[in-house]
Formats: sequence, structure tokens, C-alpha cells
Amino acid sequence: MLKSQFLIGFIFFLFIQYSYGQKKDEAIFFNKKDQITRFHTISDLENLKKGQLIKLYQDRIKEIVTVLPFLSLTNEPDVRLSDLGIKEDSNHIKSLKKSTEASQEAITAFQTSVEELVPYADTEKIILTILYFEDIIKKMRIGVTRSL
Repeated sequence: MLKSQFLIGFIFFLFIQYSYGQKKDEAIFFNKKDQITRFHTISDLENLKKGQLIKLYQDRIKEIVTVLPFLSLTNEPDVRLSDLGIKEDSNHIKSLKKSTEASQEAITAFQTSVEELVPYADTEKIILTILYFEDIIKKMRIGVTRSL
């Protein structure tokens, strides 16, 4: 009897933790997992097969599409609305959630197009585009600064 009550209590506790954890993430602009972990040199990329290059290409598009809309607010992962002084009310969370969903739809569409069309590109152009995307990502990670 005591064991079953403990088990039910423990399951309830886990459910509450899971639910609360999910809601907290809704107020985050983007996660660290949305960012690439490695930048490449041209010689690194020249040693890869076209399929591997296309995966890198897709990963870089994903980061750009995820981070770019919020660049004027933050370029850091795991930043919450409240970290920027934005009230975490239902309207702001709803707006952020809509934006995240739209970005995910766009990423899915881009990835499908890339899988179907980019294999027809010259390998050299794929490599140069990956390097170009990585330059954009590096600049995004530096953030917006005034340089006149």
C-alpha cells in the first residue's frame, strides 16, 4: 500500500516536472542544439562526399533560419524572454511559439529542397556555399555591433 502510494506520488512528480520543463522552453528564443558545433576549412570539406556536404549545408541553413529573426534581440542560445526584460505572458509566448513553428516548417521545406536539388550542383559550389554560410553564422554569433 505504501509502495503504491509512493509510486503514484513519484509518477505525479515526474509528470509535473515534465510539464513545467516543457513550458519553460517555450520562452526561449533558440537552444544550443540549434547551432552547429564545428566550422570547416576548404580542405576539410574537399575530403567529404557529396552526401556529407549536403548534410552540413542543411545544418547551416537550419541555424541561419532559426537565429536570424531574433538577431536584434539576442545571438546567444538559451536566452529567455525574461532575460531581455520581455514579460513572459501568454501573448509573448504565443508569438514566440508561432515564430518557432514557422521556422520549423521553413527548415523542413528547405531541407527537402536541398535534398532534391543541391545534389545536382557542382561539389565545389556546395563547398563554397557551406563556407559562405559558416561566415554568416560566425558574424551572427559575434552579434550586431555598430561599425560605421
